Amino acid sequence: MSSDTLAHPKVPAAGGPTASPGGPPRIVPQRRYGQWAAALVVLALLGLALNSVVRNDAFQWDVVGDYFTSASVLRGLWLSLWLTAVVMALGFALGTLLAAMRLSTNPVLRAVSWGYVWLFRSMPILVQLLFWFNIGALYPQLFGVKTVDLLGPVTIAIIGLTLHEAAYAAEVVRGGILSVDAGQIEAAQALGLGRLRRWRRIVLPQAMRAIVPPAGNMLIGTLKGTSIVSVIAVQDLLYSVQLVYHRTYQVIPLLLVATLWYVVVTSVLGAGQFYVERHYARGSGRAR
Repeated sequence: MSSDTLAHPKVPAAGGPTASPGGPPRIVPQRRYGQWAAALVVLALLGLALNSVVRNDAFQWDVVGDYFTSASVLRGLWLSLWLTAVVMALGFALGTLLAAMRLSTNPVLRAVSWGYVWLFRSMPILVQLLFWFNIGALYPQLFGVKTVDLLGPVTIAIIGLTLHEAAYAAEVVRGGILSVDAGQIEAAQALGLGRLRRWRRIVLPQAMRAIVPPAGNMLIGTLKGTSIVSVIAVQDLLYSVQLVYHRTYQVIPLLLVATLWYVVVTSVLGAGQFYVERHYARGSGRAR
């Protein structure tokens, strides 16, 4: 052993590895007392809030239980789910077409797609629904049929929500396609793969990794957004509970019924989104 080592022995730094007799250095984790104190405060506040909600008689949990699975509420829930599915299917179909137009080399198609996205993203969805609801003031007849008879509240809701969702779906799809490295498409062309096969085997599987997360968020947002159709008397989940509490004046418990159903359905959709994302993330190193 050298004289320098004897003169200046190495001392472990505070909080660092400490030597254990006859073994390797032992790592001592840093104690984070502040974080634990903050966690205890948060848990205490959550406990107080939960206790206040459960024991507050004004919430009328017995009424919530009575109406949670009532026939009128379930019919409204079914309409909300059906409306969400139809709007998402039509919205992404139209959005995919708009994305293809935006990526086209034709300047007219690109301009039309850009203009559509700009217009419908600029208009609030409530304004769009009210505009379509009053379309009869502009066009009293369509195809020889009175507009009032041709466009009912549900049809108007589908048209308004679909046109709105398509503008956002177009950007989601376009972003997913642009996320695929152009070199892979060129390599597929060099191998002689046809255009359809390139899209099916190369572009779409990779684009879905970027499309699924925002598309899942759009799905959940659309489900909650369907509640806005209650303003045009579509009997969705929210409108169904409104009909009940206008008759019984039990506003809070009926709103809780609608809230709990939205929480249940969005939780199921969120779980489904997790597994779909994991499926498309296979082989990317991001699967979890």
